[in-house]
Amino acid sequence: MKFTTDIVIGLEIHIELNTNTKLFCGCATKGSDEPNSRVCPVCLGHPGSKPVLNKKVVEFATKLGLAMNCKIDKELVFSRKSYFYPDLAKNYQITQYEQPLCKNGSMKLSNGKTIGITRIHVEEDPAALVHPGSIHGSNYVLIDYNRSGNPLCEIVTEPDMASPEEAREFMNKLITILEYLEIFDPDAIIKADANVSVKESGYIRSEIKNITGFKEIERALNYEVQRQKRAVADGEKLIQDTRSWDAEKGMSSRLRTKETEDDYGYIIDPDLVITDITDEFVKNIKDNMPELADEKMEKFKEHGIADDNAEIISKNKDLAKVYELLVKEIDADKVSKWARRDLMKAANYHKKNVADLDLEKVVPKFVSVLKAEISGEINAKIAFMGTSSIVEDPEFDVDKYIGDNKSQGDDSAIEGFVKEVISEQKENVSKYKAGEGKVLNFLVGQVMRKSQGKADAGKIKELLIKCLQ
Repeated sequence: MKFTTDIVIGLEIHIELNTNTKLFCGCATKGSDEPNSRVCPVCLGHPGSKPVLNKKVVEFATKLGLAMNCKIDKELVFSRKSYFYPDLAKNYQITQYEQPLCKNGSMKLSNGKTIGITRIHVEEDPAALVHPGSIHGSNYVLIDYNRSGNPLCEIVTEPDMASPEEAREFMNKLITILEYLEIFDPDAIIKADANVSVKESGYIRSEIKNITGFKEIERALNYEVQRQKRAVADGEKLIQDTRSWDAEKGMSSRLRTKETEDDYGYIIDPDLVITDITDEFVKNIKDNMPELADEKMEKFKEHGIADDNAEIISKNKDLAKVYELLVKEIDADKVSKWARRDLMKAANYHKKNVADLDLEKVVPKFVSVLKAEISGEINAKIAFMGTSSIVEDPEFDVDKYIGDNKSQGDDSAIEGFVKEVISEQKENVSKYKAGEGKVLNFLVGQVMRKSQGKADAGKIKELLIKCLQ
């Protein structure tokens, strides 16, 4: 392959699918954290044990493939990937090699660039290796087989990314797709292997294994790009290798020279029959696919809201759901600004996610608060405090709150407060008349305090300017 960019990055991302049971047995994927407590002869690789395919895994993987514009293969074929390591009790991993379930997909980034998806295939997770201390400093290793056999999807991209920033955006878009499809546990850890090369070396590739978490992926990529460039500048001849990432030290180190696919000795798994993926099966999944973030974003833009509001709201599945419920009764522009600003601010303050809200209870209350603000019954500050109270307590009495905090709409009452402030703040009034315009905001605040926050700030400002003139 001929490269033209200074940096070339490809990713192999491992996603744990959110099924109740493992890929080839009935053991639970979640539950007891006691080591080696969720295991059976199949996931321990006992001789004579036979794997049985979990249909839900195939459905989830097909959903993901369709969401990433992949072609779905007509057959599901599993292979054995042979390698000898403590995390594989049977000394091979059941995966897909010759025929991935999904291939030739794509994802478009915000800059218009298309990242190719080489393949998405299904495989089983190995066991967890626990190194007391660190992978390099530990004198021994512990093995927990609870994770062994959990269903994974591996997403392999083309080497189309030209910077760590593009890789970060790709990962962010991927997690949004996974959340919309509801096939992934948000609390699960995403791992990635990153293939990195630079122009200076002639694109000699290094693979960094098992990077955990989005921030670490970008951090590892930034480090590796600089490491390779420094090495070439220092006269070092790079070789293709496999490296580990040490998050504590913020650096990679060589594990081994890079294997080739032939080293794994792939063979078709004789214990798993070839499964037909019928057109009816794929059509049924396609017909039940949810509307994804990019589709929602374009729909929201048609509502006339700002492009950045449409993008931010659509990226958050639960925020988008709240927006869609409220926009049935309230102006779209008002709802979009409120959702992005007030609702997210209130949720962050109370350390909640929008997903935690009981929408059946809170949405009618949000509607009441926004309608009261639009009609002028309450001001923006009171409206935000109402939103915050609803987020904190879904049983919050919103009607009483609006009644107790109705804006001081009577001009004569506000004018009385304005005159009191002008009389009390003679020094600041003089500063304003001398040209210090920013003093006006202070005076508005003083009037607002006298009205106990119930007066409209715009009306106060208007009357202040009139009286001061």
